[in-house]
Formats: sequence, structure tokens, C-alpha cells
Amino acid sequence: MNSLSYLNHTQQGFPPPEQALSEPNGLLAVGGDLQPERLLNAYYNGIFPWFNLDDPILWWSPDPRAVFVPGNMKISRSLVKYLKKQDWTYTINHDFSAVTTGCAEPRAGQDGTWISSEIQQAYLALHQQGHAHSLEVWQGNELVGGLYGLAIGQVFCGESMFHRTTNASKAAMIVLQQHLKRSGFKLIDAQVVNPHLDSLGAKSIKRDDFLKLLAHLREGTVKADSWRKSEVFIEL
Repeated sequence: MNSLSYLNHTQQGFPPPEQALSEPNGLLAVGGDLQPERLLNAYYNGIFPWFNLDDPILWWSPDPRAVFVPGNMKISRSLVKYLKKQDWTYTINHDFSAVTTGCAEPRAGQDGTWISSEIQQAYLALHQQGHAHSLEVWQGNELVGGLYGLAIGQVFCGESMFHRTTNASKAAMIVLQQHLKRSGFKLIDAQVVNPHLDSLGAKSIKRDDFLKLLAHLREGTVKADSWRKSEVFIEL
């Protein structure tokens, strides 16, 4: 039965994702808070928050789900040619706060952003606990792109990306998936397909299939030093 649940500040659990509404697609629950324990519980069960600034907290588990398999990302020849001309450098976990700030910048044609200061502080807390991570794209000392998300076992749950220079967010995704493959990750959760992700080869799978994969992979292990603060390199 599809139904919408209402959470309070003491209720840490979520209803089964299969109970999410079909319209709007994937809306499962309303309310609760953004404490680390609740956020980790959400991602562990295939649920993520997304809500506008003046909305209550909304929790989602859409059907279908957008995913990548590390190593299978589609990179066009024109993009390879473009990236080879850049002198960008790439780092892991060098400036998580700056990445979330970049992701919070309004996109062209948008009036605002859902990544409020509350969201930024919530994910910063997860970063400080070792659960959330960032990948940065630099041109000299200037941050020109990046992304952040959570590591749940062998699954990386992508949250948001940004660019201040053409193709910098695509470069961040390429470097991320190469890094994840080397580190033993098996799946990237990209939540919902959009034109940007589609251009990189994101696949849509049924929610039930995603949840089965998540249940298997969330207990898996990866290289212990996967998220140490370091410079990483793009392979083209």
C-alpha cells in the first residue's frame, strides 16, 4: 500500500521504501530531522532527503533509480579531447565545506537552492564522522568544480555536484568513478536521471532491484584508505 508517513524527532526509523507514493514519484515521508543517525539510516535503506527551503523535510525513494557502475561511465571523444587540454588537479576531501558551498550556488535559471545552511551543516557533520566525502577540481588555487556524497559499504551515494568552469563537474564524476573502482566500490547511487547524468551514461533500474543491490553491497568493505586526504588523477 502506497502511503505518506509523518516522522517526529524521536522516531528514527523509516517506513519501507516500497510504500513511497507514485505521485510525486518516490515521496515516502515528511518531517523528522537531519541528525547524522537519521541520515545514515535513510541512506542505508535507500532513502534520501530533498526539499525546498520553506518546505518541511521530505524523504524520497524514487522508482526507477539512477545508478552508475564504477568503470562503466560513458566519456565522449569530445569530452576527452577537452579535458586533455586542461591543467586541472583533483583532490579527495581537501575542502568539503567549499564543495557544499559551491553546490549550493543557484544554477542558471533557478531562483534558489535546496542546499540550505542547515543541509550543509548536516552533511559537514557526516563528513567529520568519516561518512561523507568530497572530490574537488582545481585550476591552480581556484576551486572550479566538485561533488560530495556518502559512502555506505561498497555504495557511494552521490548528493550534488557543481561547476564554475565548463565540464568541471563532468570531470569530477569521471575522477570519482575511477577512484571508486580502484577502491573496491561496486555502485554509485545517482538518485534520479537528469540530462547531465544521462550524458555520462547513467542507467535507470527498478527500485526493487536497487534495494536488493543496496542490501548486498552496504555491508561490503573497500580499501581502508579510500578517503584519506589526497590528490587523485584522471585517466583519459
